[in-house]
Amino acid sequence: MAPNFVPGKISSTSPREVFPSSRFSLSTNGEISVDSITLLSDVPSNVMLSSFGSIPHSSDTDSSNPPYILTSVQSKAENGAFLGLSVKEPLDRILNPIGRFSNRKFLSIFRFKTWWSTMWIGSCGSDLQMETQLILLQVPELSSYVLIIPLIEGSFRSAIHPGVNGEVVLCVESGSTKVKGNSFLSCTYFHIGDNPYNLMRDAFAAIRVHLGTFRLLEEKILPKIIDKFGWCTWDAFYLTVEPVGLWHGVKSLAENGIPPRFLVIDDGWQSINMDHENPYEDSKDLTGLGSQMLCRLYRFQENEKFAKYQAGTMLRHDAPGFNQEKHDKMFKEMVELAKKKKALEGRDGVESGLPEATIIEYLKEQEGVERGGLKALISDLKEKFPTLDEVYAWHALCGAWGGVRPGTTHLNAKVTPAKMAAGLANTMYDLAVVMVEKGGIGLVHPNQAADLFEAMHSYLADIGITGVKVDVIHTLECVCEDHGGRVQLAKAYYDGLTKSLRKNFGGTGLIASMEQCNDFFFLATKQISMARVGDDFWFEDPNGDPMGIYWLQGVHMIHCSYNSLWQGQFIQPDWDMFQSNHLCAEFHAGSRAICGGPVYVSDKVGQHNFDLLRKLVLPDGTILRCQHYALPTRDCLFENPLFDGKTLLKLWNLNKVLPTHS
Repeated sequence: MAPNFVPGKISSTSPREVFPSSRFSLSTNGEISVDSITLLSDVPSNVMLSSFGSIPHSSDTDSSNPPYILTSVQSKAENGAFLGLSVKEPLDRILNPIGRFSNRKFLSIFRFKTWWSTMWIGSCGSDLQMETQLILLQVPELSSYVLIIPLIEGSFRSAIHPGVNGEVVLCVESGSTKVKGNSFLSCTYFHIGDNPYNLMRDAFAAIRVHLGTFRLLEEKILPKIIDKFGWCTWDAFYLTVEPVGLWHGVKSLAENGIPPRFLVIDDGWQSINMDHENPYEDSKDLTGLGSQMLCRLYRFQENEKFAKYQAGTMLRHDAPGFNQEKHDKMFKEMVELAKKKKALEGRDGVESGLPEATIIEYLKEQEGVERGGLKALISDLKEKFPTLDEVYAWHALCGAWGGVRPGTTHLNAKVTPAKMAAGLANTMYDLAVVMVEKGGIGLVHPNQAADLFEAMHSYLADIGITGVKVDVIHTLECVCEDHGGRVQLAKAYYDGLTKSLRKNFGGTGLIASMEQCNDFFFLATKQISMARVGDDFWFEDPNGDPMGIYWLQGVHMIHCSYNSLWQGQFIQPDWDMFQSNHLCAEFHAGSRAICGGPVYVSDKVGQHNFDLLRKLVLPDGTILRCQHYALPTRDCLFENPLFDGKTLLKLWNLNKVLPTHS
């Protein structure tokens, strides 16, 4: 049957471009084929297929195509095609079957939580998971593979859902009941290739030319931390991080020949509080699980724990000491107190008789000495440990977990109810989602998004912070109802973030986290060049490790390696921190050695495996980094090492030195 392509050849990328027709076709009897091999059957009549050159492409001058990418895409344009659809009535959320397949192996990537994605395999459309971000089909008849990628189009984004009897369902949604549409030309992209790794690059290069909203990893400069060893404060302190413990954390590594070249001050340094607390004072009740997720930012400067630091304090001979065991004991007591208080909540007339919550801190301010805050602390750190090149600070995309507290800053912030997208209804339970929905987000109006990032980042840059770890990114999709939908809200925030990154952190000083959805990769990565590709490193499952501690660590490797297949086209994959004295530390260290990204740990103070670290880190705090980023080997792509009980996960990367042959 003749292909059913959209007529005409329209392109705004360059008037001289000439794109060939496509190897993909849609027949009049409802089959999408490639080189006469059927991929999808029973394709509804409201679905159309377009060759790469038959629809408009972006002409965004802020992200113009490098000639070598454009030439490559032009030369392979026949390997791609766009799928579109139309419905009678405009809707904000369209669930439309696009055909069915069976008896064809696939690898897919889907969101198992709001923030995180992972792999899944199967052999028919009904085996897919909700919120699938891409499908890689085996086509052994052509010794090839076909990639199916849902896209952004206008104010809508797409994802793939499973249907019945092998059906594949495309979800096209705006995220706002006020933003509706009924006709789409390019909401999904198909691409074929004979090498699955090259196919990923070719397909996303074509999408890059089409959308013009992002740049490929190969076009961008990597953060300066890429070849260095670092330490993150999170697992040592969680929200109880403060200057004395932080100082001794750097000291314990540096004095044992493993100097951190970068430091990440994780969650716990910001000025935040809850709605029922004094709007201009730090919360004292940040011990309960997820308590910080109800807090909002009330100022851009550091909290009192850090503001109290006076220049030279930790350089003195009588500087405060730190005992991790005592710190952990105090923290545990605080958690128990919080649990007892929570158990008494809602009991009318019951006096708890329990003490007030407190903040763990060790600094004693000297009278008459000016406060130096984080600026003085960073200055003292760099004086004492001159190899410490980079200091990053954590913050949530919307400011804090709960956004910005209305009325406390110059910004127009409003507490906005949070509602997860319908496609996430059956994803894995996540306390973060529960708490965000409970408290809502203090959302800064999108026309001030750039002002938000400038206010936060200009202050941090002035005090010596060289980069940021931006977390909780996909809260945006749950507060977009009154702001033009998820795509338009995301554009406003990501454009503001991009401008601030360029101005305040040299265009590179950023690690993105909790971001693993196509909205982020298609809209946020013009400048961002590093992002997390796995869920958090969990030293143990907070639910009690029902599957066993070793299995949990394997989950991390699965997430990171398979996600890197597509996320690595946009950003340098970051495999997250780990703990060097963990039961599975060698397992983690081996993966970090070949991951291609930075290596950093979240060890508790003084609790390190230096023998292991010396295998990863050179005496000057740099690392030997592979040239690429680690990926699963081809024989693992359509297997499930996590669940099938037989497949060994194998990863590959490239070294800088080629082996010699005698």
